[in-house]
Amino acid sequence: MPSFQGCCAHDHDCEEADCGPSWSLHEHIDLPRVACLNEATAGSAKHVFRAWPERLQDPETTLDSNEDDAELLITIPFNGAVKIKAISIIGGDDGSSPSRLKAYTNRHDLDFAAVMDMAPVQAWDLQEQQQASMEYPTQVAKFNGVHTLILHIPENFGADRTRVTFIGIKGDFTERKTGPVTAVYEARAMPKDHKVGDPSKTFREVGGY
Repeated sequence: MPSFQGCCAHDHDCEEADCGPSWSLHEHIDLPRVACLNEATAGSAKHVFRAWPERLQDPETTLDSNEDDAELLITIPFNGAVKIKAISIIGGDDGSSPSRLKAYTNRHDLDFAAVMDMAPVQAWDLQEQQQASMEYPTQVAKFNGVHTLILHIPENFGADRTRVTFIGIKGDFTERKTGPVTAVYEARAMPKDHKVGDPSKTFREVGGY
């Protein structure tokens, strides 16, 4: 199976067929918590996640790596669980577009040293593109129940720095995070605080029988 496919991986015009809703996971990204290692401008990674119809528009700020260092490591937290089916990434010109992409899931401790020694959940060889809309399908079973997606861009097509103008994530939103459930337990039961009923009737409070 090739590592990339044409837009939406099926035979129709995406603009006419309105494929945008299937690329709506940007709506569920916790943008204030998006982080990127080696970005030249702090906070610029947040601007590459947009609606599918806006993918070819110039972003407010492009995501550039520091000069003479092509690597980027982007941490993308969601506000619930998602199932990721494909990723689309559009880069800059003059060789600055990413040439390879590695993905990790549900980790909060990754840096460049860690990903050097860790096998990704999936990796793709990318096509050089500034205007095309290629999608890179995932092995969906490995991208189910994702709360955090980490994308590692290790190299580009030969430029001194890497530039990304758009990242799209295709899939389904499956669950919203909820606050922690607080339960209060007695350290020791006090008989005077409990009424005793018929001792012949016993049951378990959870999973009773």
